[in-house]
Amino acid sequence: MRIDPSTLYRAIRDDAFPAVRVRTRYVVPARAVEEMVERAVNSGGVVDVAGLAAERRTAREVARVTGGASW
Repeated sequence: MRIDPSTLYRAIRDDAFPAVRVRTRYVVPARAVEEMVERAVNSGGVVDVAGLAAERRTAREVARVTGGASW
């Protein structure tokens, strides 16, 4: 990815990029990468990761409210 590391870390902290903190490192889940690749292939263009993260937050919030599992 052609992005400054500080920009990526800021996006992760703001929950605008999917990542999980494991001790001192950030790890991007394989499922999130697969989803981004699938969307890029289907659209033939750039993927809006912020939109993907917003969908993930919404799904997580709905699951929390309804008692279901988040993806």
